[in-house]
Amino acid sequence: MQKFRRVFEGIAKAGQSTDLNDFYTELFITEGVRGEVNKEHEVNLIETASRKPAKEETPIKLEDIFKPLPGQDQPSRTIMTTGVAGIGKTILTHKFTLDWAEGKANHDIHFTLPFTFRELNLLKEKEFSLMELLHHFFIQTKGIRRYDQFQVVFILDGLDECRLPLDFQNNPIWTDVTKSTSVDILLTNLIRGDLLPSARIWITTRPAAANQIPAECVDMVTEVRGFTDPQKEEYFRKRFREEPLASRIISHIKTSRSLHIMLFFKHSVVPQNSIDSLVPRQPSHFVQRPE
Repeated sequence: MQKFRRVFEGIAKAGQSTDLNDFYTELFITEGVRGEVNKEHEVNLIETASRKPAKEETPIKLEDIFKPLPGQDQPSRTIMTTGVAGIGKTILTHKFTLDWAEGKANHDIHFTLPFTFRELNLLKEKEFSLMELLHHFFIQTKGIRRYDQFQVVFILDGLDECRLPLDFQNNPIWTDVTKSTSVDILLTNLIRGDLLPSARIWITTRPAAANQIPAECVDMVTEVRGFTDPQKEEYFRKRFREEPLASRIISHIKTSRSLHIMLFFKHSVVPQNSIDSLVPRQPSHFVQRPE
């Protein structure tokens, strides 16, 4: 709760974190399809997605992401969630973890263990057992000896930032959680189910990197499609508590097709001069990313 309740939006500034629960707006998540890498520019992908009516697809609630889909008997072990840069994949993992920690959802899960590939990259030349790796990141787990007796979720966020080989074809099978090896071997065996097969795995990635994981290792693919039009309005009304100001901003966004498309996803690049006149004498709260 301490780690994920306070977040920074856009360009981080000291003392300007926000409570995730105050602004979080449910994103549109749907079952996805893996295929060839789409090399089209991501802005074009966003525009295409923004034109597709949400009602054509069945949304998946964040708290239900590991639950069986209609017609399925068993929950998925390994889930991959794809989405373009800035669409909100990392925020989803934070919200999932925070809701679990606060006891709001997924009461059957005993441990939620969030990792980022950016963090794991730093251990590329080191060796750990799975137990040692968990102790390295989560010192509170040092008293746990038998993870196979618990329901555990590993979150692996940002596959597109992975600098490890992830050599599924040549890495040896590794089943001992107490025996040390490279982080790459630990990850490939964890994902394909040879190491701690009872665990659930959630991987997030931009679409272009999804094929780093063999299709046979992924039980279900989901896609973050961003905000629907009603969700865009909900988000801005949460971020701007003054109703007149929120209404003016929403109206302004609707007049610009380019802004409307960029705001299909939450962490957009929003031109500063497009909102300065709407929020006089105070810093903008719009989500921004450096060009």
